[in-house]
Amino acid sequence: MVGLVDHVRNGFDPTHMLTDWDTGQTELLPDGRTLRTFTVEAIDKEIEIAPGLFFPAWTFNGRVPGPALRAREGDRLRIVFRNLGSHPHSMHFHGIHSARMDGVPGAGLIEPGEEFVYDFDARPFGCHLYHCHALPLKRHMHKGMYGLFVIDPDPSRHPENVEVAASRVLGSPENARWQEMAMVMNAFDTNFDGGNEVYACNTIGQAYMNVPIPVDKSRPVRIYLLNVTEFDPINSFHLHANFFDYYDTGTNLTPTLRTVDVIMQCQAQRGILEFSFADHEPGMYMFHAHQSEFTELGWIGMFDVRDPSA
Repeated sequence: MVGLVDHVRNGFDPTHMLTDWDTGQTELLPDGRTLRTFTVEAIDKEIEIAPGLFFPAWTFNGRVPGPALRAREGDRLRIVFRNLGSHPHSMHFHGIHSARMDGVPGAGLIEPGEEFVYDFDARPFGCHLYHCHALPLKRHMHKGMYGLFVIDPDPSRHPENVEVAASRVLGSPENARWQEMAMVMNAFDTNFDGGNEVYACNTIGQAYMNVPIPVDKSRPVRIYLLNVTEFDPINSFHLHANFFDYYDTGTNLTPTLRTVDVIMQCQAQRGILEFSFADHEPGMYMFHAHQSEFTELGWIGMFDVRDPSA
């Protein structure tokens, strides 16, 4: 992969995607809860996934992955979905909701030019996803119709782990010390033969090799990691020269795995990684899939670990 992708032409930048949380529009309901409204549009769009290599994507809001939606446990969610694309689409959220809000063919697909409003409570807390559930499913997924969906825990509901819960609430004082990042592992079959030619984190091959991710070594790192890779049974994340704690699906406030440096995820599996470079010297620290083919075809990056004063 020689050269650079034109992020301006794409309309999205994988560096910005790391921290670009969509928290919607909020208002208070009569019962005191927060109503959080998101607007999501299906759009056909050609995107550049590697230098000079273009892919005819189906997108949510013109980007792949779609916007990283973020809410708080107990919020009422309203997702206004408009299909501006050329095929029937839907939105299926991994979470708890009624059948009529499930976004599967039986519950109703949204035809081109039509609109539907998904309405449900934000639960359970954790690291989730949404995606189109129209058939053929592998085509709609592979073409780019997926995104990260995070529900922060309500600390008042978790008195046994209130400090940990508070640290995950976007905008809280406890959360401010964390360096949080949204990472979606994906891949692209550019010749439509059922095998991927480009692998990536947040769509652009080698994006975080070309522009390493700056990390303040004095602050801990939290990654919301999601795998949506089609045509391969698993993907993986490996961190060089360090280890992390892992919260499978993010629905626990205590780690499901401690002190590991590689985790595997099948499609739709996700979790939260937490680690620190506090005891490391500054420098470039690699992360990548530990399938060599995936690494060599684009799924590789660097953390640029710096002193706070740098």
